Amino acid sequence: MKKIEIDFHGRQLSIETGRLAKQAGGAALVQYGETVVLVTATAAREGREGIDFFPLTVDYQEKTFAAGKIPGGFFKREGRLGAHEVLTSRLIDRPLRPLFPAGFKCETQIVATLLSYDKENDGDVLALIGASAALEISDIPFDGPIAGVRVGRVDGKLLVNPTLSQLAESDLQLILAGSRDAIVMVEGGANVVPEDVVLDALYLGHEAMGPIFDMQTELRKAVGKPKRSVTAPVVDDALVARVREAAKGKLVAAQATSGKFERGDAVREVRAGVLEALAADFPDREREIKSAFEGYNAEVLRQTIVSEKKRIDGRGLTDVRPITCEVQLLPRVHGSAVFTRGETQALVAATLGTSSDEQKIDALGGEYYKRFMLHYNFPPYSVGETKFLRGPSRREIGHGNLAERAVTAVLPDQADFPYTIRLVSEVLESNGSSSMATVCGSILALMDAGVPIKAPVAGIAMGLIREGDDVRVLSDILGDEDHLGDMDFKVAGTAEGVTAVQMDIKIGGVTREIMRDALYQAREGRLHILECMGKALPQARPDMSAHAPRITTLKISVDRIRDVIGPGGKVIRAITADTGAKVDVQDDGTIFVASSDGESMQKAIDWIQSVTAEAEVGKIYKGVVKKVMDFGAFVEILPGTDGLVHISQLAAERVEKVRDVLSEGDEVMVKVLEVDRSGKIRLSRKEALGASAAPA
Repeated sequence: MKKIEIDFHGRQLSIETGRLAKQAGGAALVQYGETVVLVTATAAREGREGIDFFPLTVDYQEKTFAAGKIPGGFFKREGRLGAHEVLTSRLIDRPLRPLFPAGFKCETQIVATLLSYDKENDGDVLALIGASAALEISDIPFDGPIAGVRVGRVDGKLLVNPTLSQLAESDLQLILAGSRDAIVMVEGGANVVPEDVVLDALYLGHEAMGPIFDMQTELRKAVGKPKRSVTAPVVDDALVARVREAAKGKLVAAQATSGKFERGDAVREVRAGVLEALAADFPDREREIKSAFEGYNAEVLRQTIVSEKKRIDGRGLTDVRPITCEVQLLPRVHGSAVFTRGETQALVAATLGTSSDEQKIDALGGEYYKRFMLHYNFPPYSVGETKFLRGPSRREIGHGNLAERAVTAVLPDQADFPYTIRLVSEVLESNGSSSMATVCGSILALMDAGVPIKAPVAGIAMGLIREGDDVRVLSDILGDEDHLGDMDFKVAGTAEGVTAVQMDIKIGGVTREIMRDALYQAREGRLHILECMGKALPQARPDMSAHAPRITTLKISVDRIRDVIGPGGKVIRAITADTGAKVDVQDDGTIFVASSDGESMQKAIDWIQSVTAEAEVGKIYKGVVKKVMDFGAFVEILPGTDGLVHISQLAAERVEKVRDVLSEGDEVMVKVLEVDRSGKIRLSRKEALGASAAPA
């Protein structure tokens, strides 16, 4: 057993191994504060035959006992991974996957389990550290270590690993993963923060990782297992040379073909010719020929960009593809937009609802309600493929979360716009960043729906190609440039600053200057896209769709909430059924009345006001006699509210018997004389008659 412990930004950080999960390939127990995560890394003994990818699976799971909770629902046990667990699994997978050697094809699984949660330190960064530590001490070949930190900014000061309570006050939240010499992954959002602040946060976070690398190195030296030997793929230089010779010239011309599918067909045609030309000399080696061809294809693309500063679709390095924006496409939805950039197209629909439409989240830190949801869908036809339609994939959840984070910063405050908002992005075509197209389409759909956003947001995907000392930063990358390039850097924001970032870097040596150039080149592209969006719809529509609900806010005494609800919900159900309006009652006495029909809404409002109205001294009401007694009559002046008309207040003249004047069911005008401390109301028919008679 080995445990290493340090003080890390105000709290104890420890990594321990050898006590738990000893049969796993490697296991690390990471603790920070009172949050504890167990991470295991295990690989099969034999590699999978016939595959050309590395079979890695990463699962981060939160146990509700970690926070002293019992799961909700019928089964009372944890089910499939929730959104936060899926997003954390992706955070771990992305920086780890490139660090396994080529040729290693053994099924590998990393399982991170949150065992204790103190509600101040999230388990995601700890799981990332634990995954690297578990791999380091295992026999699994791994080019690590890596480390992870979170960076926030409170009152203008950058903080490493802020607590969750500090993050509630932060205008920036970035999660970084890095090796000793480079940042390799970034995920996060900001509340319209300048690019230089983001840059400072990135490098502060990377600098802070040093002690975490030292902990893992010490752990590996103490208890690390010998690494498995991996046979690197054998490269036949003669075969590679023949492939290059057969494809030379033809491949450059094929890559210059305009159009995604046309270019793909042209490249495949060249590959088919190479296979045919080499089949006789290299029998039964089709897979090697294809692999060599793909390597040469990537080389040609990269060299063309570096040497000629020209991209496969003919654009310059900073050029953004042609953009078209359409709004009000769908007549019955509350807001809709289609954003098209080159061969990437997203259709986004906005739906407005009431507080009853909010999503209830049963999180480890407690239940809360979410008023803004953005759902991203990537159907197979968007890339010309056929697949079974299932639930959202991890990629779809991740892309939707990125777009949601980008848009959240500019939504109106709930007090000013008391609507629940749902955006759905249907990606109709994809060749380049569909998540950034979703951001742009979402903003247009919100404005089309009449949502008073604080400022428009646009997003752009940046790329990087480095050959030796030559570095080229690319704006608005294509799918091939993403796949064959060295960096995928997505940036979303307003004209004033950044609202979301996501970055994956496949190489080391990306300096601060290169990163700064990429951020500011992204800003120029973002401003261009915002200009194009502004031509379609410069600002939010002043009026919402006729099909969207209108919400009116009422405020009543907390004591009168029961009158609106009624016994067993009888009153509120009657209001909803009779008027067609939706009524949401809050615990503080705030009532939201929503309807797309103004008459229905007013009817519901009048009903609520009549139910909750209180008797005013000196005011005359038309009431109904409910009960006659010897000493007077009880008259209901408001729904559920009655008072007593004493026999002496029935008429100006003397009344011998109450029934000589009133009977049950009679309608009568009465004046409120007094409301005592206990709420009892004293009424007068005599004064009401005098008051009504006076004007005549």
